[in-house]
Amino acid sequence: MSQDPDIGSDVQPGCLAPRDRYDLFGHETAETSFARAWESGRLHHAWMITGPKGVGKATLAWRAARRILGAAPDAAFGPLGASPQDPVCKLLEAQSNPDLLLLRPPWDDKRKRWRAEITVEEARKAPHFFEKSSGAKGGWRVCIVDSADDMNTNAANAILKTLEEPPQRGVLFLVTHTPGRLPATIRSRCRRLDLRAPTPEQTTQWLTREHAIAGPDAEAAARLAHGAPGRALALSVSGGVALARDVQSALARGATLAEPEMRTLADRISGKGGEALRGLFYEALAQGLRDQARQRAAAGEDVTGWLKAWRDLAALVRDADALYLDPKQTALTALGLARNAARKETV
Repeated sequence: MSQDPDIGSDVQPGCLAPRDRYDLFGHETAETSFARAWESGRLHHAWMITGPKGVGKATLAWRAARRILGAAPDAAFGPLGASPQDPVCKLLEAQSNPDLLLLRPPWDDKRKRWRAEITVEEARKAPHFFEKSSGAKGGWRVCIVDSADDMNTNAANAILKTLEEPPQRGVLFLVTHTPGRLPATIRSRCRRLDLRAPTPEQTTQWLTREHAIAGPDAEAAARLAHGAPGRALALSVSGGVALARDVQSALARGATLAEPEMRTLADRISGKGGEALRGLFYEALAQGLRDQARQRAAAGEDVTGWLKAWRDLAALVRDADALYLDPKQTALTALGLARNAARKETV
């Protein structure tokens, strides 16, 4: 996630913003399904786009928004494709189209970071937005929530009010990584477009072909991202692949993991420019703890300590986001959970 207020909380490190992307890899079926709904003249007012992080959900939402707001179709860019030179696309890239509203976690100017949630103040913009008349000839308005997982309870209730009273010629896109966490009252009012990640092999080929990333690095990124193209690209260009390898190496040290190595890792994600790698650091650490537990369970060994470390890590990360804990100390505590689990095992 970007830490620059001029870029946006919806941008992964090293990647174009979804509003700037004109290609979408691996989701022709979902695009065609939406295109047919649009062309039928009976477009549903709310769409829930689901799938793992980095699979292309927000990119699909923006592609659909371009079509709804009047961009001319261009088959060279896929089923929902439009040319980057289209006037509608230019306005959307510049965030100057009054008929599109993007809801995302707001910037916290005091702490110089994006907030962890979409607030109710942000969500209340939606009903006011849809009450206005469209400035375009077609008369459509589009709201994208990226991501709906970030809405707090009050924000979700505000969005629900919009869903309960569908706007005329208005469409709401909810981008969600974990749809099961959304209230059933919201899910039941949306049509779903489920995006599945390509295979790691397909994504490896895409990284190599479209982004000139070396084979071994592309393969490692695609594997870490479980095939999600955007996530794999972000890992490739941000140093995430190397960081994940170093986390795995630290876990392999087990009870002998030394303080200097822990501090080196903590410095990498807490210093300037390290914000973008924090999520990956904790993901890699959590995956390593799960792997340790699985390996021991398969051997019939006690996994209590490793499972506790995994649960404690999840709680630590959650509290760090909510309470704005010191990044370096949080990382050191997280690594200490893994080392302590290994030490208890040797006692």
